[in-house]
Amino acid sequence: MPHTMSRMGDVLAGFHAAWEFESDSVLIRYERGIRTPKLFQALGERRVPLEAIAGVTLTRGKRGTVVLRVEPRPGADPLMEAAAGQLKDSGDPYRLVLPAEREVLAEYYADELRSLLTESGPAERFLVEPPKGPLSFKAYDGKASFDGRTVNFRWFWTGASSAKWKAGDQSFSVGELNGVEWRSPEVFEGHLRLLRRDGSGTGAGAAAQADQDPAAVVFGLGYGPVHESLPFAAAVLAAVRASSPVAAVSAAGPRRDPADIAERIRHLGELHQAGLVTDEEFSVKKAELLAEL
Repeated sequence: MPHTMSRMGDVLAGFHAAWEFESDSVLIRYERGIRTPKLFQALGERRVPLEAIAGVTLTRGKRGTVVLRVEPRPGADPLMEAAAGQLKDSGDPYRLVLPAEREVLAEYYADELRSLLTESGPAERFLVEPPKGPLSFKAYDGKASFDGRTVNFRWFWTGASSAKWKAGDQSFSVGELNGVEWRSPEVFEGHLRLLRRDGSGTGAGAAAQADQDPAAVVFGLGYGPVHESLPFAAAVLAAVRASSPVAAVSAAGPRRDPADIAERIRHLGELHQAGLVTDEEFSVKKAELLAEL
C-alpha cells in the first residue's frame, strides 16, 4: 500500500521546528533553546488547517540547507495579517529549514501536501488560532495589556510624550476597534497602533506620529520586541474580527499624508547624516515611507 500523508503522525524535523502531517492539518512544534528564534519559542506550537494553506514551496537555503515553506492564504492567520510582510525570513513561522541531504524527503512531503490542498484566494475568516500570549508587554512609552476584551495602555513617565500624559492612560474595548497597525521594532519607528471604528487615532493630523497618538505605543531598543508585540497584535486583531466579522480589519494601516511622509524622510536624512542610521537602514526605511504614499 503506497505511503500517503492521510496516515496521521508523519513527522519531518528540521532546525528549530518539527512538522507533523495529519489528515486535515499540519501541526508545527517549535523547539526551545538559545538558538531558536524567540518568536518561535513564544508561539510554542501551531496547528495549521489544510484549508488555510494556499501553496507549498521547496527552495535551496544557505549553507547546505533546503527550505520547505507553506504559504498561508491571505486572511487565514491573524499573526501573518498583523505582521503585514515585515517578518524576516529567519523569523517566518511557516518555514522549515532542513539539511540539504534531506531534500528528497522534503520534496516528497511537499508533493504530498500539495495534492491535499483544495482552497485558494483570501480566506473569509481566520482559520489559524491566534496566539494565546503574551497578553502584555512593555513598550518604550508605556505598558500594553489585553485581557481578551479590552486593550489598556499605561504610560511611563520616562518615555511617554506630553500629549499622551495629557490624554491619560487609555482603555479600548475590542468593539470600538477596527484593527491594528504593527510596525516591526526591528526597523525604524516601530509601534503598535489601534485603529478605531470612528476614524480617530488612525493617522490623521498630529496622530500620524505614534509617539503623539494615545492609541499607539512606541517601540525602542529592548522595548516591544517582535516575540512579545506581534503575538499581542495578532491576539487583538483576532478578537476584533470575532467581535464583528463583517468589519474591515486592516493590519497595514491607512495611507499617510504626503506632507507627513516628506517630513519623515527629511528627519530620516538628518539621522543618516548624523551617523545614527546606516546607509542600508536609510535606504530601506525611505523605500518603506515612499511605499505608503
